[in-house]
Amino acid sequence: MNSPLLEVRQLNKAFGALLATDRVDFDVREGETHAVIGPNGAGKTTFIKQLSGELRPDSGLIRFAGEDVTALPWHRRSHKGLARSFQITSVYRDFTALDNVALAVQAQAGHSFRFWRAARGDRSLVEPAMQILEEVNLQDRSHVPAANLSHGEQRQLEIAMVLATRPRLMLLDEPVAGMGAEESRRMIEFLATLRGEKTIVLVEHDMDAVFSLADRISVLVYGRIIATGTPAEIRANEEVRAAYLGEDL
Repeated sequence: MNSPLLEVRQLNKAFGALLATDRVDFDVREGETHAVIGPNGAGKTTFIKQLSGELRPDSGLIRFAGEDVTALPWHRRSHKGLARSFQITSVYRDFTALDNVALAVQAQAGHSFRFWRAARGDRSLVEPAMQILEEVNLQDRSHVPAANLSHGEQRQLEIAMVLATRPRLMLLDEPVAGMGAEESRRMIEFLATLRGEKTIVLVEHDMDAVFSLADRISVLVYGRIIATGTPAEIRANEEVRAAYLGEDL
């Protein structure tokens, strides 16, 4: 059996007396969507920050594509193909949707941002950026400033920027957070088109999104993973139901 694309072994992170990540073992297979769920305060954000390289663990191992990346900062991991979207939208609000994605294309190519004004006419940046906007159904909004996009469209744009880095693994942090019912439905439908095409770690509170998108689910409670399995296995797990008081599952 092939090795997982992402392997986490005995990961630990403490903030004073608070053990935010407690001996976590976790893996993601190539092409799967692996969701991480848990109650508020379970340690999901701390965990995803360690995967992305924004936060260094106290101990443990993170291996990506067979390489130990535990000590690598986030920008080095991004260039190796591990990219993260954020729970709070992080686009350049004064730039158009096309500009935002072209900037991500430019960053992945290692170009300088100092000549961005001239780069707006660079077809090697603009054409792939427009193609990615088409993939996320924002082609008709390409010349709209990001500040004027709806919240849902801004989240779509952020995922487009992640896709522009040509990631081998996408870390999606609550992609439907703050959306209304219709925007959530459209986002879930879009993410469903990535299943099998992209390898995804999905951190999400919306159980409809989780159970419709995930191949496997890991449940994090007080910094520890208490269960990992298919959606059906997780839904039937009594320890998981107790952690959620049976409400969301």
